[in-house]
Amino acid sequence: MKLNIESKHKHTNPILIDKSSFSPGESGTISINVGRLPSDTRINLIAHIYRSKFPGPVVLLLGGVHGDEINGVEIIRRILDQDTLQSIQRGTIIAIPLLNVFGFINFSRDVPDGKDVNRSFPGSMSGSLASRVARTLTKKILPYVDLALDFHTGGASRYNYPQIRYHKGDHVGKQLAEVFSPPFILQKPLIPKSFRKTCSNLGIPAVVYEAGESVRLCGVSIEKGIHGILRVLDHLDMIDSDVPKEESIVRFTKSSWLRAPYSGMFIWSKQSGAKVNKGEQLGVIKDPFGTKTVKVFAKSDGYIVGHNNASVVNQGDALFHIGLEGKEI
Repeated sequence: MKLNIESKHKHTNPILIDKSSFSPGESGTISINVGRLPSDTRINLIAHIYRSKFPGPVVLLLGGVHGDEINGVEIIRRILDQDTLQSIQRGTIIAIPLLNVFGFINFSRDVPDGKDVNRSFPGSMSGSLASRVARTLTKKILPYVDLALDFHTGGASRYNYPQIRYHKGDHVGKQLAEVFSPPFILQKPLIPKSFRKTCSNLGIPAVVYEAGESVRLCGVSIEKGIHGILRVLDHLDMIDSDVPKEESIVRFTKSSWLRAPYSGMFIWSKQSGAKVNKGEQLGVIKDPFGTKTVKVFAKSDGYIVGHNNASVVNQGDALFHIGLEGKEI
């Protein structure tokens, strides 16, 4: 079934972003000021715009909402480096490799005031730093967007197996996830004040690609993210690509975290991507003195969609994210 995405922007009209204008057939890069460091160094949001001469949807590729989640930054950077978007056949592509420059500079998920940009949408130009970054995207970019792909990784030593997330009731998002064709597709609820929630409020279909972990590049995650972008753009007849779909795709409508029953040194024996059965041993937790070992068992059948790479865990820490009720598509 073909995705039917109607553009809300009349193609013959120019796209105006922060005093820069792009008419059909024009492409370019713009730099939008989002703030300053205490040293008075300006911090800018860089956006790449590619417009075809022919009408079609406006697709946003967004990375680095969390500054330490660098796989998404690298996925979009490589797409730009391949010159794939310069041959766009219809519509418009807006590519923002890195939204949260502040967090990227500090190897941090958040901005310097400790706030999460992805919990600050739609934002306010009179609010916190995170709120200002969110507002810049909401006010200057989103009014033109018809479809959004948002790229993330796991946080705090947690690794996510390549997956797309959409929310219940979003039939376009569900279809978009299948076109992207990652190994796993998860139905996850919208998070208040998140980018995806704001897109939903504005009527913009948006999905999240989660893959790898923060502050660590993962070749498999990057490759599957690039392939997903190419599949979506090819499906929308915006580029020509012959990237095949994943051989096996599993969709989950439910998932749950298996948490540490004990504190100590954590050694996993099963990792993300693995299919597990109820009662199967997934790892062990050992105290640092060699006096106690606690085995960690799966509490249900499913697939590991994410796991904790931390070597030391506390009781109650999330160890394995298990996808339940998986269905191959």
